[in-house]
Amino acid sequence: MRGTNDERACRKSRSNTEETPMKTTFRAAAVALAMAAGLTAGLTAGLTAAAAQTVELKLTHQWKQGTDGRDRAAREFVKEVQKRDPSIKFRIYPGSSLISNPIQQVDALQQGTIEMSVFPLIYGVGKVPEFSATILPGAVGNVANAAKLKGGAFHQKVQEVAEANGLHILTWWWTEGGFANRVRPITGPESVKGLKMRGADKTVDLMLSAAGASVFSMPSTELYNAVQTGVLDGLMTSFETLLSTRLYEQTKFATIGGDYSVFMVLQPLVISKSAWDKLTPAQQKAFEEAAAITDASFLAEQLEVGQKTVETFKKAGAEVRQMTKAEYDAWIAIAQKTSWTAFEAVSPRAKEIVTILRAQAN
Repeated sequence: MRGTNDERACRKSRSNTEETPMKTTFRAAAVALAMAAGLTAGLTAGLTAAAAQTVELKLTHQWKQGTDGRDRAAREFVKEVQKRDPSIKFRIYPGSSLISNPIQQVDALQQGTIEMSVFPLIYGVGKVPEFSATILPGAVGNVANAAKLKGGAFHQKVQEVAEANGLHILTWWWTEGGFANRVRPITGPESVKGLKMRGADKTVDLMLSAAGASVFSMPSTELYNAVQTGVLDGLMTSFETLLSTRLYEQTKFATIGGDYSVFMVLQPLVISKSAWDKLTPAQQKAFEEAAAITDASFLAEQLEVGQKTVETFKKAGAEVRQMTKAEYDAWIAIAQKTSWTAFEAVSPRAKEIVTILRAQAN
């Protein structure tokens, strides 16, 4: 009996310490499920974190893709940013493909429907009249002088104005330009008397009006048709726009090139202040480094585009001339009495800008 009892005790002990094949399989399955659940949770968390780190920005402008220096510069900027941070994605909409009216890009930036845009800063003067400082005749002599103002008091004040109105200026892209006309050559102020002209900004319009021109306001995308149909006799615009909109096809006279020009305008890459503030310090640094690179390349291109514009107009059969020092002085004298005086009265901040501009001229 004792042997039998001992055997039963032994079998009972083994049953408590050994697992059947079914139990082993069940436990292995349970462990596998737990590991899979943990892996899924970790993967989901990783994807969520990656999504949170990815930034996608919409960038719009009115310029033709590939043929306009402002489009090329914007694409170079994007390329340079992505070299530094591939998680930042951009969707570029050239040629007014997203916003048909270029002036409305300012509203879209302020409202947050787009994050970035390239446009003449003067498109925002309806809301921010101080932006006219970036086209005041005689304020900036040429693109080389404009480059020297980067980081200085004028640049800082314009940035201050922009940020107070929901925008942050990324690049310092200035474009030089001149006159194009279908009626007669433009020389001094007396030569525009009786002509229908577009000056691009209220302050420039004041100068033209004082010289006897009838002034019309419109974005550069409408200039070709306006000259073609006779709505305009002539205009002032940048070399880039003269080329990319083929205005040499509709005008017979151009006052461009040389050492003197009364048309200089800032056309930067701008980001909404809200989008800028959402970037991390490292991402902001990437943007600033990309801006510095494109500022240099854009300047180099602008130093060449003037001669290219002269050659293109001549090839199209237009009569091309350069503005003389005497003609330039006459235009600036009118601008100082009209454009500058009117701008200075816009606001205390505008008056501060004029003080800075006058100081840098001395």
